[in-house]
Amino acid sequence: MMGIQQFRLPDVGEGLVEAEIVSWKVKPGDTVKLNDTIVEIETAKSLVELPVPFAGVITELLVPEGETVPVGTPIISVQTDSADGSPEDLVPTIPEPEESGGRTAVLVGYGPKTTEAKRRARKTPAASASSPLAPAAGGAPAIPAPTPPRAPAPAAAAAAAAPTAPVPATSTSTPAPQAPAALAGDVAGGNGAAVHVLAKPPVRKLAKDLGIDLASVTATGPGGVITRADVEGHVAAPAAVEYEPAPVVSAQGDTRVPVKGVQKVMAQAMVASAFTAPHVTEWITVDVSATMELVERLKADKAFRDLRVSPLLIVAKAVTLAARRTPIINAAWDEQAQEIVYKGAVNLGIAAATPRGLIVPNIKGADSLTLPDLCKALNDLVATAREGKTQPADQAGGSFTITNVGVFGVDAGTPIINPGEAAILAFGAVRKQPWVVDDEIVPRWITTLALSFDHRLIDGEKGSIFLSDVASILEDPARALMF
Repeated sequence: MMGIQQFRLPDVGEGLVEAEIVSWKVKPGDTVKLNDTIVEIETAKSLVELPVPFAGVITELLVPEGETVPVGTPIISVQTDSADGSPEDLVPTIPEPEESGGRTAVLVGYGPKTTEAKRRARKTPAASASSPLAPAAGGAPAIPAPTPPRAPAPAAAAAAAAPTAPVPATSTSTPAPQAPAALAGDVAGGNGAAVHVLAKPPVRKLAKDLGIDLASVTATGPGGVITRADVEGHVAAPAAVEYEPAPVVSAQGDTRVPVKGVQKVMAQAMVASAFTAPHVTEWITVDVSATMELVERLKADKAFRDLRVSPLLIVAKAVTLAARRTPIINAAWDEQAQEIVYKGAVNLGIAAATPRGLIVPNIKGADSLTLPDLCKALNDLVATAREGKTQPADQAGGSFTITNVGVFGVDAGTPIINPGEAAILAFGAVRKQPWVVDDEIVPRWITTLALSFDHRLIDGEKGSIFLSDVASILEDPARALMF
């Protein structure tokens, strides 16, 4: 017995509600084994490769590259040896209401299959209510839930609400399985008569947007279903605009690019932070010549062999040490509970600019790491971010952030606090400049540090103490031995 199994877009972590299909690693007809990588997706935080949870032959890619879909959406169909799958599994099951409370439970992922008897008796709900997302940890604002999909055309909706007859097992002598009822619908033919065609609602919308008569499109899908590829092949130009809007250039030369993915979430987070936490920024200019000498010594130390040692390593260590003396720096404001949450560990975030936008992965328990271990963690964090492989879990739970604007030749700035944290440190460019030492002007390595902090829980005294501690350690790294 053969069956059709679906793979639904899973929540890859941290309550993400949607993701974009970036690139398929398989095509219809390919044979896959359990846990083979089949697709690369972009969540609101990173690129993630997804493995397939069963083995078989790919029958259809249900979502094209470039389309953003909610978690729980079927994205691929696989023909397996399982006897409990059937072609009607191509239609996403509609969640049933809970027995109590009057609320609708929306199940995503891999819930139990609906029995045939229940499937025949089921009625389609008139509407499905989405529950709002819970606030993120530390009082960070939650990402709004995606807009529910448009209802199907009346004919398709009526067909979907009708009872579905069980599909008998197929054999080599039987015709191809009938397409799901939800795909059926009538369109006007060339002579005005109704023509029965099989196509999913997104394909119908695509055809409508392109001005294509579905009755004139040759179907190549299972059971005579018209697929997106069929519609695209019916016109000379590709019809991918609905799913992957290309940059639009106006007559004046202006270019418009859709905001999505990492860029979109970064913008939402920064606006929420800037207009929620009252920011205060303090600056200090520091002679870091001793730090630069230490960096050169560490590069030659065998404990740091094969590791990239930079001034950022010493800044990171200074932050973790100074946070012990001023623990409010490593705290968070919980608006809902009206509490200040002191974090048990310094999960040190490092802002990283990637081709897909700004992300802030963090090193868990950075304050408990030795200097070589902290160096390795920084190296791994940067390499993973550059490859676009940072996972959502690596970006969650941060307690303090460093943004290294110096790598761009920038002296300083007023950084915006990462949501859910209380402070952020901007580390500026390190330059050789004239400096007064013992009443003499000498060349020294100089940098500027800028600390932005949430004035709801950190007052000027605490912020100044912390910033001064960090500066003192960078001026004289041996001072760290005193902590």
